[in-house]
Amino acid sequence: MRYSLTDDFMTMRSLSLMQTFTGSEKRQARSVRYEREAEAASSLRSMQTARLRAQTARAWFDRYFQDQMQGLLQRQREEASRVSEAVESAYRGGRSSQADVLAAHTAIARIDDRLHEVRAELTNAKALLQRWVGEAASKPLGIPPRIDSTRLAKHQLSHEIDQHPDIAVMNARERVALAEADVAGQEKNADWSWSLMYSKRGSRFGDMVSLGVSIPLQWDQGRKQDRELAARLERVEQVRSEREEMRRAHLFEVQRLLANWRSNLTRLEDYDKTLIPLAAKRVQAIEAAFRGNKAPLAAVLDAQRMVIDTRLERLRIEKQTAAWWAELEYLIPADPVAQPTTPSPSNQPAQEQKP
Repeated sequence: MRYSLTDDFMTMRSLSLMQTFTGSEKRQARSVRYEREAEAASSLRSMQTARLRAQTARAWFDRYFQDQMQGLLQRQREEASRVSEAVESAYRGGRSSQADVLAAHTAIARIDDRLHEVRAELTNAKALLQRWVGEAASKPLGIPPRIDSTRLAKHQLSHEIDQHPDIAVMNARERVALAEADVAGQEKNADWSWSLMYSKRGSRFGDMVSLGVSIPLQWDQGRKQDRELAARLERVEQVRSEREEMRRAHLFEVQRLLANWRSNLTRLEDYDKTLIPLAAKRVQAIEAAFRGNKAPLAAVLDAQRMVIDTRLERLRIEKQTAAWWAELEYLIPADPVAQPTTPSPSNQPAQEQKP
């Protein structure tokens, strides 16, 4: 009787339909869980967007200040070349020594060495900016935004830190954990199943219709469903603890950034009001003494080198200040619907360049 559906009189063909009926509260709990998971994904996207903006702005500032350093060194080299030509002319006329000529050439060589380093860093900065904005990184940069003010206020810092994208992600994860705990609690109520089956039997027997009801028995809930619920509730407490730790860490980080940013703004003011003017006046005084044969050329070159070192140091401080400003400015979105744009590598007004 193998391979036959008719030789055995017990053979029959059956068609069955089964449907599980879930309680409305359990369906609502599952629906809420899916909604919370979608919100968590959206919060994660917002966090990644905030980090992308900050990294793009830092890359923009990096390229901008490398451009400024290169321009400063090129202007200094042109000035050093004019000094070298004047010294060589004086040497041919017997009014200068060969040591002065060598000193002038050495000054140019040092500037060239710095230019090589800055050009390499500029190439890396362009490559990093291209990594974030694509081919637009090759365009000329516009006017940078002002970095002497930020939206974050020290007296509102504790409130504003709650809007940090990382904290928003943790809040979303807490809501997901609560929804999962609700689903675990609803699992203590079993789902009923109904089934209907029609069976076609042999000619000697009549057809058969079966109706079935399945009701799972929730035996030993203390070791099964209750444990699952307790685990979900513990997960909620874990997420809350992680969120509080993250909040404290971000609050400290923002306070540190604000302190460093304000300190650098004060240093930049000192450079503009004191250090750079003093270095320029020193050059003027030594050049006057050199023209009166009261100071050697080496002193003039040393004073000029100090001026360029001071200006380069100011650019480095301003570059670091801009990086901290970008971290603070992009830390918390100003408008969850329409957040500000990042600086674009094009010649636009400063207010349009603001991230």
